[in-house]
Amino acid sequence: MSLRVWDERVLPRLTDRALRGHEVGELRAAACAGLTGRVLEIGFGSGLNVRWYPPDVTSVTAIEPSDVGWELSEPRRSRSAVPIQRAGLDGQRLDLPDDSHDSALVTFSLCTIPDPLEALREARRVVRQGGRLHALEHGIAPEESVRRWQRRIEPPWGAVAGGCHLTRDMPALLESVGWRVEHREQDYLAGPALARPWTYVYRLVAG
Repeated sequence: MSLRVWDERVLPRLTDRALRGHEVGELRAAACAGLTGRVLEIGFGSGLNVRWYPPDVTSVTAIEPSDVGWELSEPRRSRSAVPIQRAGLDGQRLDLPDDSHDSALVTFSLCTIPDPLEALREARRVVRQGGRLHALEHGIAPEESVRRWQRRIEPPWGAVAGGCHLTRDMPALLESVGWRVEHREQDYLAGPALARPWTYVYRLVAG
C-alpha cells in the first residue's frame, strides 16, 4: 500500500474510529459548549462534533481536506438541524470574508496542519471581534520524561499519522498570533502510562 493511499483512504477511517469514544465525546461536548451563531470549523473530519453543537449555533462552515472524511460525515450531517457547508480544504488559506463568523472550532487538527500559526491567523481574521475560538487538541506534556518520548516518537509517528505532531504547545500557539486564552483545562486521557505521549489533551477557549 502506498503512503498516499494510506493517508487518503485508510487514515480518515482509523481516525474516525479512534476519536469517537465516550471519554473523547464528553470532551467534544465541553469544547462545543458556548459556540454561537455562524461557526467556522477547521478540521471537520468525519463530523464527530456535529451531535454536540449547542442550540445557539445557526450554521457551520466546514474546512476539511479529506474527501473520505467528508463522505464519512454524511450520516451525521444529514441528522443535524444545523446547516453545514464545506467551504474549503485548507485551514491555512480560507476563502472567506473578514469578520464573517461568530465562533471558531478546531478539534484534533492543529497537530497535523503544516502551519498551525497560519491557520490560527486565518481564524482570527474570519471571526468577528468579540468572537471566540474553541479548541480541543493533544500536545506537549508537562513532564520532561514524557516530552523526551514525544520528541523521539514524533518523526516516525508523523510519517504514519498524516503529519501529526506530538510536541506542539497549543496555548502558546494560540497566544502567539493574537488569541487570548480565557479558559484552559489540560490533562491526560484515561489509560496506561505507556500511552501518555499521545494523550495529553488541552481544552481551550480564546477570544
